[in-house]
This record gives sequence, C-alpha cells and structure tokens, in this order.
Amino acid sequence: MVNSLGNGGSDLTAPELSRPIKVKGLPGDNVVVEADAAERAALALRFTLPGIDNLRAEIALEQRGKAIRAKGSLKAAIRQTCAISGEEFPVAISEALDLRFVEEGSITPSQDENAEIEIELEAEDCDEIEYSGGAFDLGEAVAQSLGLAIDPFAEGPDADAARKKAGIVGEGEQDGPMAEMLKGLQKG
Repeated sequence: MVNSLGNGGSDLTAPELSRPIKVKGLPGDNVVVEADAAERAALALRFTLPGIDNLRAEIALEQRGKAIRAKGSLKAAIRQTCAISGEEFPVAISEALDLRFVEEGSITPSQDENAEIEIELEAEDCDEIEYSGGAFDLGEAVAQSLGLAIDPFAEGPDADAARKKAGIVGEGEQDGPMAEMLKGLQKG
C-alpha cells in the first residue's frame, strides 16, 4: 500500500479519523487511536457499513533515519451486510499493523509508466505511506487499514438459508429432470 497522507495535500475533505503526529519529538509511549461515535459513523458511511461499534488501534512509533516505523494492532467491531441475504451481522476484526511513514517524494515511481515493476516483498516489509510537512496522519492510516481488512463479500450466518430459499444450491447438489439426465450422462 503506497498512500499519500500528508497535511498539505490537495484533497479538500478532512479525514474521518484524523490523528496528526509530529515527526519531531515522537511520543515515547504507544499511541492509542480510538474512534469516537461521530468518527465511527463517518467511517461506516465511507466503507458502506451499517455501523462500526468499536475501533481501536495501539501503535508503537520508532524513528528510523528519515522514516517512522509504526507497529501495533487494530481491533474493530463492525456490522456488515451479508452479500447473499442482505441481512446485517456482526464482524470482529483483529489486524497487525506494520506501517512506514516516509517523506513525500522519497518513493520514486518508475520513469516509464508502461514498464513492468517487479518488487519482491519480504516478511518484514511493511506498507509505506508518504507524508508532507512536519507531521503524518496516524488516524487516516488506521482508517485505511480498517478499510483493507473489511471483506467486501462477507457472508452472514443466514447465507445458506437465503441461497436455499432462492433455489441456489451448491455444486453437485442440483435437482430436477435436467440434473437427472446430466447424472446419467456422467455415469456413462
């Protein structure tokens, strides 16, 4: 994930969950980003969720040269809409966070836009996020991490019943005269 989370960008809309952190004098203790009710409601709209009941991240920040490493965890209790039944159901999200904030312009894109870029990522590689000015927005990084953790095709507990009611059956479970004929052809 390469993003631009600066404080001087051209985007006129403010992030729903903004927690600017000054690069100079990084906090020595873990930083807790916890969304209040209004921020959770705004993020639910952004991610088209029925609701977000809880969103909390605990992150340790470490200066590494000109970059800032942010490692921690994200926990959220959200409500999603089942992709099959359309019913709302609760989902618990627990994600490890490993981010690296770098100054704007330090991630250099390929000169040839048509050239294929091959990058090998190691297990210790993390997402890089650009920032401009003297601060980066840890809250927006947490919001984007939440967005990536949400399964857009999540199925609720009543998905199988909804499939059955709609006449959708699993592979190999077909019924009817055409299914019988097909079974006869497969045996032969």
